[in-house]
Amino acid sequence: MVLSPTMPEPEVEARGDAVSGLRRLVAWAVAARQRELPEHVRRRASLVLLDDLAAIVAASSEPQIADAQAILLRAGGVREVRVLAAGERLATKEQAAAANGLAITWAELDEGFRLLPCHAGAYILPALIAEAEAAAASLDDVLVSLAIAYEITARIAKSYPFHRLSIHPHAAFNAIGAATGLALLRKADAKVLFDTITAASTLVNAGPFNHAIEGGLVRNVWTSIGATAGFRAADFAPLGIAGLDAALHDVFVDGFGCRPQPEHLSMNLPEGEGAFAIEDGYHKVHACCQYTHSAVEASLQLADKVSDPDAIAWIEVETHARGMALDVRRPATVLAAKFSMPHAVAAVAAKHSAGPKSFDLHSLTDPAIDRLRQTVVLKPHDNIRPMPNDRPARIHWVLRDGQRVSASVDSARGGADQPFSETELLEKFASLTADVFPAAGDVSRQILTGKLSGQSWRKVIAAYTK
Repeated sequence: MVLSPTMPEPEVEARGDAVSGLRRLVAWAVAARQRELPEHVRRRASLVLLDDLAAIVAASSEPQIADAQAILLRAGGVREVRVLAAGERLATKEQAAAANGLAITWAELDEGFRLLPCHAGAYILPALIAEAEAAAASLDDVLVSLAIAYEITARIAKSYPFHRLSIHPHAAFNAIGAATGLALLRKADAKVLFDTITAASTLVNAGPFNHAIEGGLVRNVWTSIGATAGFRAADFAPLGIAGLDAALHDVFVDGFGCRPQPEHLSMNLPEGEGAFAIEDGYHKVHACCQYTHSAVEASLQLADKVSDPDAIAWIEVETHARGMALDVRRPATVLAAKFSMPHAVAAVAAKHSAGPKSFDLHSLTDPAIDRLRQTVVLKPHDNIRPMPNDRPARIHWVLRDGQRVSASVDSARGGADQPFSETELLEKFASLTADVFPAAGDVSRQILTGKLSGQSWRKVIAAYTK
């Protein structure tokens, strides 16, 4: 674009639409920040908050997380913000955001946006909760900022989708989510919020998606780096240090090669009781990539019928295109295991579970899982339908005696079409946090039901981490 003497007319138009769309989105956000969230949106934002807190805590005992967080906390500064790990670990707000950001996607149990790859909560919350604790902001401020920042982040992701698994969303949108949440919590005006987003859009990174599939653990660092970059964008924007007005287009179209759909920046913005993007999220109870979940659920159905994994001769998986891409057969890291279709279905067949232990370090060398991994055959599913049935799976276990048992799942539970109940999610949160923070389950219930409305976030998180 810079080296071309003239810009093609469609590019001029798309670039202009990026600017005008972002200005309308920002104007909506500043106005929405002054209003209370509709109750159903507040509850939904609470579930996203609690899901991501539990995901951080669940990963905090991993040796690599603990060691990496110790490195992040070496520097000095005013230690006033909690790292969500065992013990009284205090840090500066930026250190805490980076440390919690390192853990938030590690267990692969954080919430995500179902309409396309984007885990907006994981990008927003590490920086947001650190700032809220340091500034003694309220729980209500956190939830409002989360819901609106989620809207902005998801709309940017919709406007600049990756049409193949090239750049991972944790890299592409991390700094935008973090910076936006910070600016909203700080009650930035429209100009500062706009400038924050344009700056943050240039601070994202080009993390390749194959690092998740093949297990490059640096993928889990991207949400940590995004939190740090978010602070820089939000801190400097009031000084006039911003990106160009069309930075979104310049980064995502000229830089990453996305096909722009900038109309999504501002079309059908939530008004009154209108739907928020955060309502299109999904939750996970299986500790692996969501693209495997239909196959996991079908495999769990078969595990109820065939109790002996030694009876299985081989496994056939009919899956969608993104499931076909998850074909690593001998994962080298826990991340690769979570993004391996052969490992996921083999672990369920061997262990009758898709919980964290089915994807831990021991699982990588478990002989029963490994035997079954090597038998898995991946085939394209022949009936891919519109969302929410766009990620189906059929699983066939061929037994040693020649018998063939099968199960099919069109859409995994957890999305808006088949949501987990609030009770089920509260049980998930409690189970993931009980060993580290015994009080977290009860505090989670009080946050969800609104009993802590008006409380300072500092008091809420202090109670959560008892």
